[in-house]
Amino acid sequence: MDPEYESAKRKVKELKGFYNHLFIYIMVNVTLFIINIISSPGAWWFYWVTAFWGIGLLWHGAGVLSENRLLGKDWEEKKIQEYMKKEKK
Repeated sequence: MDPEYESAKRKVKELKGFYNHLFIYIMVNVTLFIINIISSPGAWWFYWVTAFWGIGLLWHGAGVLSENRLLGKDWEEKKIQEYMKKEKK
């Protein structure tokens, strides 16, 4: 199959995964917020989950949405070519 198509398809799949992650993050944290208000209005605990999960979500988003991904597919291809050149010598 066409390598450009496969690359685009992989990127769309990764983006869809990020959007699913974001949707679940929002739904779970809204639910936790409501539970927190009902069960213990004076003690806020829901934000711990929101903060730490949010860090993971930001990391996920940075990996999916950044053009120059650290150790991404372009990096892999560049390294493969580099090693092939070394082996020819």
